[in-house]
Amino acid sequence: MTAPLTHVAARPSQVLRSIGPERRIAEPCTMIVLGASGDLSRRKLMPALYQMAKDGLLPEPFQLLGVGRDAYDDDAFRKLMRAELEKSDELDGVDDAVWERMSRQVHYVSGDFSQADTYKAIGERLATIEQDRPADARNRLFYLAVPPSVFEAIVRHLSESGLAPKAAGAEERPWRRVVIEKPFGHDLATARELNGLVLELFNECQLFRIDHYLGKETVQSILVFRFANAIFEPLWNRQSISHVQITVAETVGVEQRGGYYEEAGVVRDMFQNHLMQLLALTGMEPPVTMSADAVRDEKVKVLRSVRWMGPSEVDSAVVRAQYRAGRIGTEDVRGYRQEPMIAPDSVTPTYAAMRLYLDNWRWKGVPFFLRSGKRMAERVSEVAVQFRDPPHLMFGHETRKLLAPNTLVMRIQPDEGISLSFQVKTPGAAYQLAKQMEVAPVAMDFAYRDAFGDVNPPAYETLLLDVMLGDATLFTRSDEVEAAWKVVDPILDYWAAHPPARMDTYEAGTWGPASANQLIAQNGFSWREPEPA
Repeated sequence: MTAPLTHVAARPSQVLRSIGPERRIAEPCTMIVLGASGDLSRRKLMPALYQMAKDGLLPEPFQLLGVGRDAYDDDAFRKLMRAELEKSDELDGVDDAVWERMSRQVHYVSGDFSQADTYKAIGERLATIEQDRPADARNRLFYLAVPPSVFEAIVRHLSESGLAPKAAGAEERPWRRVVIEKPFGHDLATARELNGLVLELFNECQLFRIDHYLGKETVQSILVFRFANAIFEPLWNRQSISHVQITVAETVGVEQRGGYYEEAGVVRDMFQNHLMQLLALTGMEPPVTMSADAVRDEKVKVLRSVRWMGPSEVDSAVVRAQYRAGRIGTEDVRGYRQEPMIAPDSVTPTYAAMRLYLDNWRWKGVPFFLRSGKRMAERVSEVAVQFRDPPHLMFGHETRKLLAPNTLVMRIQPDEGISLSFQVKTPGAAYQLAKQMEVAPVAMDFAYRDAFGDVNPPAYETLLLDVMLGDATLFTRSDEVEAAWKVVDPILDYWAAHPPARMDTYEAGTWGPASANQLIAQNGFSWREPEPA
C-alpha cells in the first residue's frame, strides 16, 4: 500500500486570493423550468437555486417560474419546493430567512407541453413577472428538465410562440437561453437531427447542453492543474506516459430507472458524455485563451483524433457485462435481470471497459483505458495517469519486482483531490548487507477539503450560474456532441448486430468482470483499485 505524505496546506490568505477577474454578476433574469415537478428539478435544480440564493449568487431581480403537468398553484408549488429542500442531501438544512425571500420569487403554471395553450399561459405569466423591468432586462433562461421524448415539441413551441426567438448574437438583449439535459440524442443520427432542429430555431450562443460532470470542481481543475503548472506539461505526452485510466464507478444499481436504462445501457448513459469529457480534458492541447470556444475547439480536436474502431476490433478492445447478485457493504443486492422493468433475458450492459487510442502527435501509441459500471466496489471517479518505468534500474532485480509505477491521480469524487506516487528509500542500513537498495512507494496527496474546507459548490450551482452569465465553457457544443457519438456509435452498432450468446457478468460489489482484467493485461497493465475515501 502506498504510504501518504503529509501535504503542506496553503494559508487561508493564499488559497482565497483571486488570481483572476473579480466575480461577475449575472444580469436580471427569469428562469423557466419545464418539468418543474419532476425528479431532476426536485433533487438537483431546487437545491442548487436555494444555495445560490443563500450564497448571494442569484441576479437581482430574479424570478423562478415552474411549469409542469401537475395542477399546482403558486402556494402549492412553493410548499412542494420547501419540502424537497428539507429532505435534500445536498443542503445543510434550510434557513427560514433565505427561504422567505426566495419563496416570493417562485411561481407556477400548469399545462401540457405539447399544447400551444401552455406556452400562451407561460407568456402571460412572464408578462406579469417582467412588467416592472426595462425591456432590455427581460432575460429568460428556459431549462428543459424533461425526458428527451418531449424535447422537440418544447423547443418548437418556445420558438413559434415567440417566448424564445432566435438571437442575432451573444450580445443581443434581452437574451433568451435554453438548457438541454443529456442524453442529447440516442445515437449519431438522432444527435444530428436534434442539432439540426435546435440550430434552426436558435443561435448556438443560446444553447447550453448540460453535462453535470463538468460542474464538478476537480473536473474544472484538470485544466488549471495542467496549464497553470509548468512542471507537468513537459511530461504530458507519449514520451513520459505509458497509459491513462479513466474510471467512473457507481455502487448503486439502476434503481427506478429500469425502463430508461434498458434503452440506454452504460455506454449511452456514461461513456458518450461523462467519460468522453474526461478523455477530452485530459488529452487536449493548451487552448489559446480560457474562452468557451477556445476550450471547446481543443476538446473537439481530441475527440476527432480517437482512432475509429472497426467491427473486427470491437471484441478485442471493448468489454461489456451485467452485474449479478452480490453484496454492497452490508447489504445483499439483486442482479440486474431481477431489477424492476428489466427483461429477464436482457443483454443491456451495466459495465463496459474499452481501450482507445488518440492518433495525434502528443498521444500516438498511448492507450487510454475507460471503464464505468453500476454496483461496483466503490463509488469513485478518477483520472489516473501512469508514467513510464525508468529506462534502467541500478537497485537489483529483486527491487525491480517491488517498484510501483509513478502515478498521478486526479480524484473527481467522492474525495476530490490530486495525488502523486513515487519511490523513496526506506530508512535503515540493512540494504548494505544485501548489497541492494530497499525502496517503497509513497504518495504526495492534496485534498480540497483539507486546503479549502467543505466549500465545493454543487455542480448544478456552478453550471446554472454560468448559464446566467452566458459562459458556455463548461457546456458541450454541437460539433463536440457529434464527435463523441462518432466514437461510441461503431461499438453500439456492432453490439446491436452481435448480441452475446451468453452475457458476461460480474458480482455486485466487485470491480467488474475478469474479461476487463484481460483487456488491460493485453498491454501489460492492470486496473487500479481506488481505496475508499
